[in-house]
Amino acid sequence: MDFSAQVAEQAVHWLLEMQQGQLSPRQQQAWQHWIDAHSEHRRAWDHIQRVNSRLRGLSSPLAHAALNAPKSGSRRQALKLLLILGAGSAVTWGMREHNPLPSLLADYRSPVGQRRKISLGAGGQLQLNTASAADVRGDGLIRLLEGEVLLTATQSFEVQTAQGLLKTQGARINVRQFADRTQIALFEGRVELNAQGRAPMLLPVARQLSFSATSISDAKPLDANSGAWADGMLVAAHMRLGDFLDELGRYRRGQLNCDAKVAELLISGTYPLDDSERILDLLEISLPVRVKRFTRYWVTVEARA
Repeated sequence: MDFSAQVAEQAVHWLLEMQQGQLSPRQQQAWQHWIDAHSEHRRAWDHIQRVNSRLRGLSSPLAHAALNAPKSGSRRQALKLLLILGAGSAVTWGMREHNPLPSLLADYRSPVGQRRKISLGAGGQLQLNTASAADVRGDGLIRLLEGEVLLTATQSFEVQTAQGLLKTQGARINVRQFADRTQIALFEGRVELNAQGRAPMLLPVARQLSFSATSISDAKPLDANSGAWADGMLVAAHMRLGDFLDELGRYRRGQLNCDAKVAELLISGTYPLDDSERILDLLEISLPVRVKRFTRYWVTVEARA
């Protein structure tokens, strides 16, 4: 696979838009901007066109959902999975262990812009952030497949990520899966980190760190935004505008861009995640920027003229 799941989501969005009818001139311009922005976008678009043309020759349930479901989450997810797998792999859609994007078939998922709470019985609660996916086994193992979770538990649980295993005891811990690393923030309790090829280590309380397949970062104090998403907030404390928009973009469908001329501006404040459009409007009031919208799904923050 030579494009990310996020780009796959964007390609699916444009395919669904075009299947509804001819794009308006503004939509056509936004689509062209998306295609030209990165070669990864062109690869994803060319691939989804090939996949879409082959769907009618397949009889699997996944292909049927992609073709015949109404414009809904089920159709969007079916198309996204087929885009990643390739149309010819649809007949094996149920074989999770051989699925290169298992998050689409996870036990629990949260769509872009939404959060979800999962009861772990008397033992605690698991919260999923935007665009997250996890498997929860009866023996207390939680597999984080994509995105970010907040575990609050009085009992022992294990959290498996792509880079290692976290053994918790009565802990409250935030875990975020990046493409090449895992980020952890420990609020309370006991957590043992078992990273690949390294001796187990206890994590310090009220600290956060990241670890990859080859290294573990130094622990540092929790930042202002650690776990704030669980309360529906995005907290910035002298955060670069570019980083702020990257974070806000996780909660919106489509592309949220930041012009390099304003990326180094600093922003502080507490913002409600459930209204990203209002956050963008507030940026124009508090900073010397303007928000340029080609469509709702293609937005650029640039310097005010």
